[in-house]
Amino acid sequence: MSTVPLVPVATDVGVRELMAVREIARAFLMAERPADVYQLALERVSPLVGASLACVYLKDEEGGDVMRLGAAHNWPERYSKFLGEMRVRMGHGPSGSAASQRQVVEVPDVFTDPALADWREVATELGFKSLVAIPLQTNSGVHGAVTFYFATSDGASAESRSLLRVVADQMAATAEKARLIDELRQSNGALRESSAELERQYAAVVEARRLQDEFLANVSHELRTPLTAVLGYLSLIDEGLAGPVTDEQRETLGEVKASSEKLLGLIGDLLDLTSLKRSALTINAVAFDPRNAVQDALAAVGKPKEGVSVVLEPMSMPVVLVSDRAKVARMLTAIFANAFKFTETGEVRVALEARGERFAFRVTDTGVGISEEAQRFVFDEFRQEDGSATRRYGGSGLGLAIARQLARLLGGDVSLSSVREKGSTFTVDLPLIYRP
Repeated sequence: MSTVPLVPVATDVGVRELMAVREIARAFLMAERPADVYQLALERVSPLVGASLACVYLKDEEGGDVMRLGAAHNWPERYSKFLGEMRVRMGHGPSGSAASQRQVVEVPDVFTDPALADWREVATELGFKSLVAIPLQTNSGVHGAVTFYFATSDGASAESRSLLRVVADQMAATAEKARLIDELRQSNGALRESSAELERQYAAVVEARRLQDEFLANVSHELRTPLTAVLGYLSLIDEGLAGPVTDEQRETLGEVKASSEKLLGLIGDLLDLTSLKRSALTINAVAFDPRNAVQDALAAVGKPKEGVSVVLEPMSMPVVLVSDRAKVARMLTAIFANAFKFTETGEVRVALEARGERFAFRVTDTGVGISEEAQRFVFDEFRQEDGSATRRYGGSGLGLAIARQLARLLGGDVSLSSVREKGSTFTVDLPLIYRP
């Protein structure tokens, strides 16, 4: 057994090289897996180089110094069941030496090579006398070896050696590409499975959210009905229709009524929110003076704290807004309620301005302001800057969420500008004329 350099010979071997490259390329195009590339390439190339048998040995993917059989050509049928068990150790035998030394190993005559005395019986039975083992290597390293077995001594001529080298290089490069494509195919398959799983999870989340909204809507309806009745009975008692009421009792009734109205307002917020999310609200667009919507909202929200004044700036020119007056007032009510709650002293200033085909309500307070971090989620439902149980300011965290969703329903939006401890400005931007 000897290692020899491969020297190209300028004969018709060039044509044979082209044929071999073509056959390997065809194998690559027809194969679905890297192993198929080796198998098809052996079947098509072996006749071109005159080999009676051929094998490809591949390094174990899990590491180690053992190569397994990757492909075989023209082996007797009686050996087929044993081929899968064939292993070659790196550095041992012609194939193992070719892979470990990264060079061609040629055995001109198995029967005269003393190092291969134990091969003679197998060589006789299989019908080969010489062999050439060539490493399969690319820029990423050695992948194994391909070995061609010949029926005659000195089976590999100088021309064949050059051709064999081309064959081995092309097989290695082509199989490397096939391996990358196979990995890409597997990655794409895994990605498709992940995408399908994400879609299933998303659908489950959407369904869970739908059921949650439906539950909130149903429960809110069920709560509002008896609570409205409670408020009615409280009014009857307060009016003395159920008997005389002392001043102390009337004061207690007032506190109960105020708490009940607060609870009723929270239930109304939940119903509004679920209706908005389920697109269950209809738009009743009418022409109205935007100042009337401001007055509606101020009447609904009540008075601010003592020491806080409300300033309504005059409009530069009369404007008629075509939109849903009730929803605009509901939106402004939530913004005014927020301003009144967080403003201890100073003022809440309201400015109205027409800008081309848009109209803006601007509400500025001198309250505690909102931090930059909280400004990112202040319009989210059930979110407040201080969400702890011991927070100073109460509330459900629904008002601003409802305001923004109403604004978007009407074709506009609500924006915020705020500085901590200096106050906040909420701007409601709406189209001057609502168009569905």
